[in-house]
Amino acid sequence: MTRSEKEKMLAGELYHPNSPEVQAELEACAAWLARYNAAMGEAAPVWRSLLGERLGAVGEGAMLRPPFYCDYGFNIRLGANVFLNYNCVILDTAAVTIGDDTRIGPAVQIYTADHPRDPAVRRSGLESGVPVTIGSNVWIGGGAIILPGVTIGDDAIVGAGSVVTRDVPAGATVAGNPARVVGAKANG
Repeated sequence: MTRSEKEKMLAGELYHPNSPEVQAELEACAAWLARYNAAMGEAAPVWRSLLGERLGAVGEGAMLRPPFYCDYGFNIRLGANVFLNYNCVILDTAAVTIGDDTRIGPAVQIYTADHPRDPAVRRSGLESGVPVTIGSNVWIGGGAIILPGVTIGDDAIVGAGSVVTRDVPAGATVAGNPARVVGAKANG
């Protein structure tokens, strides 16, 4: 049985992003984002209630301040008490999981979308996605960029403006471009 391009995308395989099914999902998300971001001037409960319409999971007390941008929405899972500040971007061609009590600063970008390294395959227009996992009680400073496939462990800190290209151990503090460990969780 031949799999659809959306099924290939969700499986992390190469897929054609211009397929009608994938484009329909992008358009549906764009319509939802227009509604969500228009609610910015409303009380928090109004825009918070909209999250459950599109996101894959929304934990109790999660807050995502508009404006917000994503590709699909349904691949995003927010734990309890997660906070994303204004102007965050999540390119969610694959799963993005954010653990409980994590705080994410303004203008943070989380990318799962990836492209083939082989130029001929890349020229064909194929893409893929690699999941991003962010643990619990993580703090990601404003303007940080998280690249495809990265896992950030519980209690970690990502410095503002950092570009995270590799996994971050639990309890570590990383900063820079590329982000490097600059500290570890204090004991006691």
